[in-house]
Amino acid sequence: MSGIAAAVQHRREKNQGIGTNSQAVKYLNQDYEALRQRCFESGRLFQDESFPALPSSLGFNELGPNSYKVRGVSWQRPTELTSDPEFIISGASRTDICQGALGDCWLLAAIASLTLNEEVLARVVPHGQSFRDGEYAGIFHFQFWQFGEWVDVVIDDRLPAKDGELLFVHSAEGREFWSALLEKAYAKLNGSYEALSGGSTTEGFEDFTGGIAEVHELSRPSPHLFHIIQKAQSRGSLMGCSIDITSSADSEAVTRQKLVKGHAYSVTGTAQVEYRGNMEKLIRIRNPWGQVEWTGAWSDDHRSEDGEFWMSFSDFLQHYSRLEICNLTPDALSDDSVTKWALSKFDGSWRRGSTAGGCRNFPNTFWTNPQFVIRLDEEDDDPDDGEAGCSFVVGLIQKNRRRLRKTGEDMHTVGFAIYEYCGQRNVHLNRNFFLRHASAARSETFINLREVCSRFCLPPGEYLILPSTFEPNKNGDFCVRVFSEKQCEGPIHQRTAPELLLQKDGSGKLGLVEFKVLWTKIEKFLNIYREKDVDNSGTMSSTEMRTAVEEAGFSLNNALHQVLVARYSESDLTIDFDNFVGCLVRLETMFNTFNTLDKDNSGNIELNLLEV
Repeated sequence: MSGIAAAVQHRREKNQGIGTNSQAVKYLNQDYEALRQRCFESGRLFQDESFPALPSSLGFNELGPNSYKVRGVSWQRPTELTSDPEFIISGASRTDICQGALGDCWLLAAIASLTLNEEVLARVVPHGQSFRDGEYAGIFHFQFWQFGEWVDVVIDDRLPAKDGELLFVHSAEGREFWSALLEKAYAKLNGSYEALSGGSTTEGFEDFTGGIAEVHELSRPSPHLFHIIQKAQSRGSLMGCSIDITSSADSEAVTRQKLVKGHAYSVTGTAQVEYRGNMEKLIRIRNPWGQVEWTGAWSDDHRSEDGEFWMSFSDFLQHYSRLEICNLTPDALSDDSVTKWALSKFDGSWRRGSTAGGCRNFPNTFWTNPQFVIRLDEEDDDPDDGEAGCSFVVGLIQKNRRRLRKTGEDMHTVGFAIYEYCGQRNVHLNRNFFLRHASAARSETFINLREVCSRFCLPPGEYLILPSTFEPNKNGDFCVRVFSEKQCEGPIHQRTAPELLLQKDGSGKLGLVEFKVLWTKIEKFLNIYREKDVDNSGTMSSTEMRTAVEEAGFSLNNALHQVLVARYSESDLTIDFDNFVGCLVRLETMFNTFNTLDKDNSGNIELNLLEV
């Protein structure tokens, strides 16, 4: 199926609810129930050929086939490792998760946080899975959020082991396997176990919830941070905090006031109480260990520790380094009393030579990046939050970059800018706009993480979001999400093919009249070509091609421009005059044909097989 046909099919499925958590997309078209039933009928345990029990599933470098780290590794089912395996024993808990020989502690911290919210956990770990007779067939499944849709990932239960023990994640007591199987499903989704090495807890938060995670550095907190935490709590957001370590020796070191460095805590509540004539801001924190509690001011001072304690907000800012808030999507919580975010989502791509313009340091190409427009209509309801305007969070996520690690690629350095905009809505803004206007807001930095996320508060109005890589000509796919307190309008699509301006007097036949028309157009194209060939090289760059095509009367969207560059440019992204003319003539012919078939000017046509 072509890219365009696949996109149309994907939109239809999305309109039917496919991709929601309740109707997750079947990853690699594997149907869990059908495969499980087939195993029961055949009397054989499931073997997943799409993620085989082979070295290739372990990794490509440090865990590659020739690495000493994988010597002696065998793939064994839980029934071969213990006589009485269990999927989950007495509910999922943090003690079910112990790290193995893989640097994915970021993932395990996110899994541990999942266990604190049963409703969110059930979206990732579907019920009804076990090792009991009559239910066990060697097949399990888990659900993950991936760039705007939920996918259902099927695995067999053959796990990498060495000397009779699991090589990677395992439970503390050895009989519980849900966490090891969850890790395997996530490894399959990302191509291998090694692809999971190194990452951010927020990445796991998002893939397990579909939420958008923002990070607050407590060394330079927002003046409204306490209010932000209160609002996050009212929306059911997941919140965690931690203390940075300065060396490996600091990891899980306990301070004099019994706080643990390099350890993930959960933020579970806030309060404001009157104390000595002043209002004191308090924050409630939980240590997932269930013990080792803060002994400073406002601590409970009980001998029996339960891991949860209060501390003043000022002490919190002084002792902790970082706060992470995972804002959940509107469908994540069933509690109607919880205030929910409004969500808008945009998908796009950067393509070398056409839509990968780099950051604003490259003014000649910056404008060619994808552009998305949102409209913020209503200010926030809360008059006491200290911010006048519309609050919203923007997250830019790079798609599928972990899967590319085995080819030597990794995360791009990415960021975004936001411009106040008022004008014709379906027009891709050109170079002149960005030379004359400063951004209204932008991501705090360009960074090589999967997601760049920032919180903003701007007056009502229309805004253009422009995501980019730091350097131009970097290929990649991405999605932009906007979480707003009020529903914002978006996406605004760029002008589509049926809206393009075309002359209608060229038939393509070489009669005398038609030849004169064609010759007139070629002369026009030649003048445009010479004007845009500013360096007199005899060729045009792909960026110059875009402005030349627009001057010829075609206002193309990004998808069409990507196709033209791929079809008509050379390997060095230059276009000669012959290809330029061929491109324009082909465009006009195609859209004249479209307009002829679009008899009712609806912007849509239906073709039979012969017409195609």
